[in-house]
Amino acid sequence: MVHKCYHHRMTSEESAGISGIARALAVLSSFQSRDKELSAAELARRVGFPRSTVYRLVGELTELGALEQTPDGHYRLGSKVMELGSQAQYQRGLCESASPFLSDLALATRQATHLAVLDHHDVVFLDRIRPTVLAQRWTRPGGRLPASVTGAGKAILAFSPPEITDAILARGLPRLTPHSIIDEEQLRHELAKVRQTGVAFSRQEHSVGISCIGAPIFGEKKRVLGAVSVSGPASTIRLDLMAVAVQSAATGISRLQGWQAVS
Repeated sequence: MVHKCYHHRMTSEESAGISGIARALAVLSSFQSRDKELSAAELARRVGFPRSTVYRLVGELTELGALEQTPDGHYRLGSKVMELGSQAQYQRGLCESASPFLSDLALATRQATHLAVLDHHDVVFLDRIRPTVLAQRWTRPGGRLPASVTGAGKAILAFSPPEITDAILARGLPRLTPHSIIDEEQLRHELAKVRQTGVAFSRQEHSVGISCIGAPIFGEKKRVLGAVSVSGPASTIRLDLMAVAVQSAATGISRLQGWQAVS
């Protein structure tokens, strides 16, 4: 049986109500697995937008690296799309590996557990297990916070290349609460301590009343990939007693990511 691929051609009324981002995504999505390259005219035919609109879009997408122009003037998906696809696949794999460890950690500590990665100057939370009713909107999947004010962020920064920490310090450390560290030397001292102990603490530095502890996740050659953290009410959570559990969870995930402990 032969399966034909049909492309919906939008009316002018439909295309007029679509945002620029949606139009750009429509152009990128018009590439099929069998397509090595397409002309701008063919892209316009597939998405149903005016040619002038498509020509403008492919020009912008090419400048951003999402498309590449071939010597004959056609277009193919660019390196930026490949990079994003690879990153999405990596994050899904990390989430799948971490999920059972986060669940066990939440059960053992009876606190919220998180999986986080570094994105420029922030930590982004990829997953969260919350066994309590404690409201923590900042740690929703996709939520982000400055790396310098979270246990997860400090755990990652402590084992990241020095230039990453230098870039964060160059921007200035944000004060989210009266407890946030805003002094460069104080943060460097704390990161050095994290490298010695393997855990990082945040005591009401991102939210008043909330404290957390984080431990780094490593991959091959001890490259830091992210962090596991546990957070809860500052008045009741015993961060010192949770250090071993948080480190054990991070170690388990690290081993699944190719990290091997040095004997």
